Amino acid sequence: MVIFGKKKEEESYVEVDESKLANQKGINIKIEELNGFTDTDRIQNIVREGNVVFLRIKNLRQKDINELKRSVDKLKKTIIANEGDIVGVDEDFLILTPKFVKVFR
Repeated sequence: MVIFGKKKEEESYVEVDESKLANQKGINIKIEELNGFTDTDRIQNIVREGNVVFLRIKNLRQKDINELKRSVDKLKKTIIANEGDIVGVDEDFLILTPKFVKVFR
């Protein structure tokens, strides 16, 4: 169909078999806070379990920037070794993902 010289796209629908969706495992998204270097092991385990983590880093950044850098370096090495993804969002958050989830930049 053409309206005012432009082609209007036809709407299409796809029927979804709900029984197939019930068997799929969802992706959990957890919001965690990085308060110190000691939190890194706990956060690494959460990502290794297949969860996406939104990690608050604001408080540690304001308190001790060197401990933040050390913590992020440890997390980054683990995430990269496991083929995951790590992305900074603003100055207050990191997003950490397992290998089957990628963040589009």
